[in-house]
Amino acid sequence: MVHELHKLGYQRLRIAPGESPSGAHWRCSVTHVGNIQRSHGALMCDFQRDAAHYTTGQGNNCFGWDDAQRDTGRQLASKFVERFPDIARLGSGADWPYAGWYVQMLGLAERGEFPIAYADWFSKPPAGWLPTTAGFVSGLPMPPAGEGSPSAAPDAAENGGD
Repeated sequence: MVHELHKLGYQRLRIAPGESPSGAHWRCSVTHVGNIQRSHGALMCDFQRDAAHYTTGQGNNCFGWDDAQRDTGRQLASKFVERFPDIARLGSGADWPYAGWYVQMLGLAERGEFPIAYADWFSKPPAGWLPTTAGFVSGLPMPPAGEGSPSAAPDAAENGGD
């Protein structure tokens, strides 16, 4: 869906992916570049503001939408713009470095390796690289920096929901 949004001119939309404390669910919030930290290209500044949240615990009910179970990525993108107009507006515009990173990430995701920016880790991931569900050594570089400044850095507990 986010790739489709990028193709439609919403390249300033970003994902903030993570893992639930149990490790049972992958989480992905969609926000705009102004709500992504300058110090970490995949962490939000404010989890409660300008963000749509999905967890694999929702299954095919993306964002809790019970009318989207069979939708294509393009159909989900259309619903996203309709249902989250403020986020879409703030995510409108070109951001080719991020859109390029996103395509690289999709290549890994198609093999089942989903990016993880936050989780209950026992050790610290390597600097400059974004871990995936396959582990710390993912080969996925950190996405480009955001434009936001966090008032308090979010942690896995604040990025909850499933």
